[in-house]
Amino acid sequence: MSTFDKYMTEELNLLLMFPRSSLMQGLKIHRDAGETQINAAQRLYSKGMITQPDGGYLTDLGIDVAEHAYKVHGALLSRLN
Repeated sequence: MSTFDKYMTEELNLLLMFPRSSLMQGLKIHRDAGETQINAAQRLYSKGMITQPDGGYLTDLGIDVAEHAYKVHGALLSRLN
């Protein structure tokens, strides 16, 4: 059985931080951010989902994955209420 590991969860959480309203808006992870966010950004960059190791913009792959992350997040939230 597959599960989301700690690193995947951190990456999904970071993808959820990217603005949904416009693809022209990005995200900057500053050096004083938590180590979790810094490392998640570097992993997403290595996987080709964001344009810079410290954030930037979502790539086409990143947009697709972020859209799925939003849907999963919303579905899980709606089931709690």
